[in-house]
Amino acid sequence: MDNTKESLNLYAKVEDLLENSEAIEKLYGYYYNLLDDLEFKTLLDVGCGSGAFLRDVKSRYSPFIAKGIDLSSVMVQRARLKGVLAETIDLCDLDGRFDILTAVFDMLNYLPPSALKEFFECVEAHLNDDGYFIFDINTDFGFANVAVGAYVVEDDYRFLAIDSDYEDDIYEATFTLFDRDGNSYHKLQDTITQHYHSIESITEATNLNLVAIQEISLYDMGESDKLLLMFQK
Repeated sequence: MDNTKESLNLYAKVEDLLENSEAIEKLYGYYYNLLDDLEFKTLLDVGCGSGAFLRDVKSRYSPFIAKGIDLSSVMVQRARLKGVLAETIDLCDLDGRFDILTAVFDMLNYLPPSALKEFFECVEAHLNDDGYFIFDINTDFGFANVAVGAYVVEDDYRFLAIDSDYEDDIYEATFTLFDRDGNSYHKLQDTITQHYHSIESITEATNLNLVAIQEISLYDMGESDKLLLMFQK
């Protein structure tokens, strides 16, 4: 298993400790505002996580095919428990084309700048003609003012400490988890890395056409902490 999958599976162990249901529903609402105006029969959610967004899409729009993919097998198992179609596979290795691709909650920020072009080539290959790719990215303000800092959270069985920093367009968060097993604790530690991407760097990496940009402030800190982008093939 590579380091990316290891990091994602560690995140999967603590996802419920970090959930902010208000921010999640607020972000989903921005996606719904775009999807409400589109006609589609197939949708693929890239980096589907535990499948909450995909489950809601399936219920709200009833496309013939609504599928999710994720590199974390733990997340995919959780998504399947929600009754959605999900697979542990890289987008570039997947077969088929879709009317819409989505990537919710800054999935693209996990990609280094050097990987953007190849990723968008895979996106284009999996979109039907005139199809849309909708995704959100963290802004520079979001990284510097929302994500950075130290954070501690616990429940009866887990103690999690997060220490994060943002410098030179790179955000790094070190997760240290103490997972209780009877009278002892197991320590797990890994670092999750994200990268700031400007709109210009994204548009230069793809042949898709940028057709919509929307500023988002999930945490009401005076400036947008995310951007929602929609590209069309």
